[in-house]
Amino acid sequence: MKYFFYLFVFFSVACNTNNKQDSKPVADQPFWSDIQAFKKQDSISFPPKNAILFIGSSSFTKWTDVQDYFPGYTIINRGFGGSTLLDQIRYEKDIIFTYQPKQIVIYCGENDLASSDTVTAQTVFGRFKTLYTDIRHRFPEISIVFISLKPSPSRKHLFSKMREVNRQIKAFMRFQGDSFGGDPGESNYIDVHMKNLRKKLSTAGNAEFIETVRGIGYRLNMA
Repeated sequence: MKYFFYLFVFFSVACNTNNKQDSKPVADQPFWSDIQAFKKQDSISFPPKNAILFIGSSSFTKWTDVQDYFPGYTIINRGFGGSTLLDQIRYEKDIIFTYQPKQIVIYCGENDLASSDTVTAQTVFGRFKTLYTDIRHRFPEISIVFISLKPSPSRKHLFSKMREVNRQIKAFMRFQGDSFGGDPGESNYIDVHMKNLRKKLSTAGNAEFIETVRGIGYRLNMA
């Protein structure tokens, strides 16, 4: 439970500061160089079994010191900036199925909505279900965690779609029975909206963990 709590807190603060086939040649597909970089890393030192695998977009890519936050866990970070759920599906053999993780943490979907006005909340939810189903078929027993889309100020025009995506995925995760530690009352859906985070911390008696800093955003106060 402590692992989930710190994932919830650290990711929230970090985020709130200032189809499968493609007709393109392989080397011209989106993020091809990122995938090759991952493969090179693996060729030098292949990750061990039973690690926690992070997949998704830039918030994971930029979290380069994630292992420092969770010294008691082995983390494989395979986030690549600007990616969508379609990209996760496109490269699932390279960034997911090549490993044997005990848990997969997903943070992705915002770039899907931002890519085109024609992409609806239902479209993103459908893509997530495809990715989830693919993972579940390959790894029927492991834990799958989804971190909610965050309401970034620069994408305020997408807030309503983001809320709907989050609502549908949260309900889906509960229906699938994905829960923290087998507790059906705690879905493997992590809500990183700052308002909800403050509420959760306040309920736990830890409201002082987050400070609002004018002109900067949010800061952890762990003293």
